[in-house]
Amino acid sequence: MNILILGDIVGPSGREAIVKKLPNLIKKKKLDFVIINGENAADPGVGITKKNTEEFFEAGTDVITTGNHVWDQKETMEFITSEKRLLRPENLIKGSPGVGTGIFNSKNNKKVAVINLMGNIFMKKCEDVFEAAKKFIQTVKLIKDADFIIVDLHGEITSEKMAMGYLFDGKATMVVGTHTHVPTSDHRIMEKGTAYQTDIGMCGDYNSVIGMNRDNSLKRFLKDSSVTKHYPALGEATISGLMVQADDKTGLAKKIEPIIVGGVLENRM
Repeated sequence: MNILILGDIVGPSGREAIVKKLPNLIKKKKLDFVIINGENAADPGVGITKKNTEEFFEAGTDVITTGNHVWDQKETMEFITSEKRLLRPENLIKGSPGVGTGIFNSKNNKKVAVINLMGNIFMKKCEDVFEAAKKFIQTVKLIKDADFIIVDLHGEITSEKMAMGYLFDGKATMVVGTHTHVPTSDHRIMEKGTAYQTDIGMCGDYNSVIGMNRDNSLKRFLKDSSVTKHYPALGEATISGLMVQADDKTGLAKKIEPIIVGGVLENRM
């Protein structure tokens, strides 16, 4: 079973990269299931629209996760209630539209559970992320309830993500962090068989400040009066994420491979 999860899609260049390159990547790597974090996909680099989701699903994406920008496009609060393949963080304040977990069928007819979580530190207010994770672990068991389990923790703090990795070790196929838009070099299979990476980066133009126009971002740090609202960098995007080859019998990781394609980062596949 080959599973790919890609980091935050940022703006037009990120969307273009997914639409143009993901179908070939699926064929080349024989991917059975694809997850992307789409919370920065819409113009101007925040939120996600119905059109964005349709483009990503057509390109071969199976599930879209999100994070703190999930409601930045007003239309999302309406269509997320009917589009179950679009997840919002499970631990958002109670009563939020949509769902944060789901069990989906892969291209090779396996059951894949996905949970979208959001960190508590330096993030928008939400329910306790570790309580939400513990509840999920008690409810959805690897192999018994789903053949594979994927965790996307959208958060700012590395320690929070690492602790979550250990909480899920042996209980999930993979745990990855999103949100900081910079791929970390700590991808590994943990002691009990769960694949882990603190942050899988973004799918966007890395000649930028985390996907936003670098000149305008620099003006903001310099307190330049001519600064405008953030807007995405529009150069060639790098696709960044993590691929896991998982064991059909145990649901745990057998092999992992960072995926970095195109743009200015050194390509790794």
